[in-house]
Amino acid sequence: MSLSHDQVQAQLTGPGQLFEIEEIGDTGVRTWKHAPTHFRALLEMSRFHGEKVFLVYEDEHVTFEDHFRRAATLANRLVDDYGVRKGDRVAVAMRNYPEWVISFSAVLAAGAVAVPLNAWWTEAELAYGVSDSGAKVLIADGERAARLASAGVPMIVTRGEAPAGARAFDEIMGEVTADVQLPAVELSPEDPATIFYTSGTTGSPKGALGSHRNLGQSPMTVAYGLMRAVALAGKDLAAAAGTRRVTLLTVPLFHVTGCFSAMTTTMFGGGGMVLMYKWDPEQALRLIEREQVSTMIGVPTNAWQLMSHPDFGKYDLSSLTTLGYGGAPAPPKLLERITENLPNRAPSNGYGMTETTALAIGNGGADYHARPESIGLPSPVVDVRVVDPMGAELPPGEVGELCVRGPNVILGYWNKPEATAETFIDGWVHTGDLAKIDDEGFVYIVDRAKDMVIRGGENVYCAEVEAALFEHPAVDDAAVIGVPDDELGEEVGAVIRVAPGTSVTVEELQSFLADRIAKFKIPVHVWFREGELPRNPGGKILKTHLRREILGKT
Repeated sequence: MSLSHDQVQAQLTGPGQLFEIEEIGDTGVRTWKHAPTHFRALLEMSRFHGEKVFLVYEDEHVTFEDHFRRAATLANRLVDDYGVRKGDRVAVAMRNYPEWVISFSAVLAAGAVAVPLNAWWTEAELAYGVSDSGAKVLIADGERAARLASAGVPMIVTRGEAPAGARAFDEIMGEVTADVQLPAVELSPEDPATIFYTSGTTGSPKGALGSHRNLGQSPMTVAYGLMRAVALAGKDLAAAAGTRRVTLLTVPLFHVTGCFSAMTTTMFGGGGMVLMYKWDPEQALRLIEREQVSTMIGVPTNAWQLMSHPDFGKYDLSSLTTLGYGGAPAPPKLLERITENLPNRAPSNGYGMTETTALAIGNGGADYHARPESIGLPSPVVDVRVVDPMGAELPPGEVGELCVRGPNVILGYWNKPEATAETFIDGWVHTGDLAKIDDEGFVYIVDRAKDMVIRGGENVYCAEVEAALFEHPAVDDAAVIGVPDDELGEEVGAVIRVAPGTSVTVEELQSFLADRIAKFKIPVHVWFREGELPRNPGGKILKTHLRREILGKT
């Protein structure tokens, strides 16, 4: 007999269960009762996984015990050699190397605030992150160290040459012993833990200040989503909980999806995480086969490109049971392609943002197949609502701004009180996403508020038009933008990347869309391009870049 969502939630969150829920004081905010209260607790828990392999990078394998020893050693070096104290900021700027995870763990274990910097940033952008955060120490790889040689802070460098005045990572580490202990520091759930910089698609990036509570809650939220899907499918929860997950991480660790949906979740569950220097679909296929990867986590583009690769059928992907993605809209066509090319897998679509410590709402299993347009149901510790421009809550089915409340919502923006006051109101984060909620509580993202095209007074939601474009077999990628028009205010435009070996004309695309969306939503301006569409590390298309490139406007 299949269970309802309410029955599954009652089963998983009951007294004494792993996912038991309690309220934080009288705030109305619910929390996972048994989540790690701070990162040091999570790190110490991870040590019990012992000699299981935690990190894989190319031919390198790092066990949980080795990770703990190295992180504890570096934490002590930061305290003893650099004078790092509780609340100090330490920046980490590097690619997805094992040292990224070790450095992140060490910084937090020392009681400092970890500041992961975007490894794709230019020299000026990296310098901004170091300066804005007030970082006391910088840990970087050789490439980032060269860009930050004049940053003016003590620097520790791995996998590359250390600039003058900097010290090598291995030299700092010295001997790593089995009896190493974490440095003494008292932490509470509300203490600051991380500063992740927002994508900055408009203006300077803002530092999202996350707490130890936020960080400790995130792996529980991911784990609950997995168990909910298992329970709804009528499968054995104990068997699922005992299955070790090996995750291929296809996005950067400096993005909250990589850090919280993958890395801290892997630490919590004792699984393995396979790192990639950068996303490459053929390399991903090789790694899935070689490392017996069971889960791939990234953005929708990763799953799409994996299946589009000409060598897709040449690799043994039988170990791959789950594909999880978020960070950008997932067109319903993606689910169709996964069902066709990777049958009997369990794809899932999640919604979160830097300000919600990654995952807040998820859609998986039968729910996803029944509602591929939806991002799913909120986590049991997360509240959602849709409001009008005046902040009044809207009834089911009406479109407004999505607001989220829960223990995953961050403290605010670093040193930006005005921006914090605008975005975080009475405990609710105003996401800037236009959404609607149906009668059963399923959430549907309609568009980013700033991406919506207003054509002659009619709202055109870009995500809807993009989803329709993805239905065409010749469309490999698509972005919809507003094009200024003297009469209508804006017209609908589309930038299309055509799939290899195919072709399509503007007229053919418009004819194809005529049966799928209203006439006023059909793009009247279409640009074709051969290269990748510009994206930020979180997988979102940089429409400001496209508008500047095509229209000379932002």
